[in-house]
Amino acid sequence: MSKRNAAIVIVLGLVMIAGSIAVIAPHDGKSPATMAALAQQNDKRWRAVAPGRVEPPSGIIKVAAPTIGIVSNVLIKVGDTVFAGEPLILLNDDEIRARYAAAESQAGMRRRLRDEQSANGKAGERRRAEDAVAEAETAVFDAQNAVDKAAIAWRTGGGSAATLTNARSALARAQEEVTKRQATFRGIEAPLPTPNEAQTSSARGDLALARVNLEKLKIRAPIDGTVLQVNINPGELAAPSALQPLLSVANLSTLNVRAELDERDIAEIKVGQVASVRAAAFPDKEFTGTVISIAPVVEPSRLSARGSNNRADVDAVEVLVKLNQPGPLVTGMKVDVFFGQDKPTQQSKN
Repeated sequence: MSKRNAAIVIVLGLVMIAGSIAVIAPHDGKSPATMAALAQQNDKRWRAVAPGRVEPPSGIIKVAAPTIGIVSNVLIKVGDTVFAGEPLILLNDDEIRARYAAAESQAGMRRRLRDEQSANGKAGERRRAEDAVAEAETAVFDAQNAVDKAAIAWRTGGGSAATLTNARSALARAQEEVTKRQATFRGIEAPLPTPNEAQTSSARGDLALARVNLEKLKIRAPIDGTVLQVNINPGELAAPSALQPLLSVANLSTLNVRAELDERDIAEIKVGQVASVRAAAFPDKEFTGTVISIAPVVEPSRLSARGSNNRADVDAVEVLVKLNQPGPLVTGMKVDVFFGQDKPTQQSKN
């Protein structure tokens, strides 16, 4: 065979091989990431593959300022573990503090004027119950301040965990007590209050409102979790209308993967099914999980596959996978989810 004929044979052979690949692996609408992942799995272990993103079960909670104020102290930094209700950022507003002091003084004065008139029978019973509720609410307010003081001291290294634990226990007891006293007060039937009694109740309402406004100066942790971002510094102005939140928090004790499954593969996936998660950052590691929910709606895919600029060419169903051991996976990381052949053993719930 001449060299020319040999070259022609080689070229024809390459063309035939390319044609065979096109026939065997046509682009049927699946995302490039899914097709590539499926091509790598020649052992028939997987029912379907989908791109996904790691996220905390709580979601990422973005905390905004409830009122306008100058930041006086930022008590936490990125990576800190916090508990629900812990003060994280302190604001300063002299007007709110002044209004609280005035409301507290007014409530005390109205009670003294009311007490100059005696109350007997059911009216006296109602007065005592109302006073008991007011005292219990003050006890809760004081106990919360004690918890905040202990939490700040513990966070800054000037206090002990035992002191904080005791303060939180005292707050829980105070909250239980105010609930009991409020129930007792609601169960009392008594004649209409006198003008002085009505004015006392009104002053106490103003005091309660002043306490609510004062509470807004403390930005608290909404959940037990980890601080992911802090976007403000002492001396800066915090406002509810700010373009970015003051901070973001998430519970990272467990992690999920929200995968976007091609709608044509939905019949292959069931709640309770085993899944395997792989990340490009850790090519030698495989993370196991379980399908805990499947969305009842099909939407355009939002996750772009690696090497693809088209994100809307596939309609997908969101499938939530709970990871057994997240290991080094990080919130927001892109991963590939492989859904196994194993049948689900039990129904899981999100």
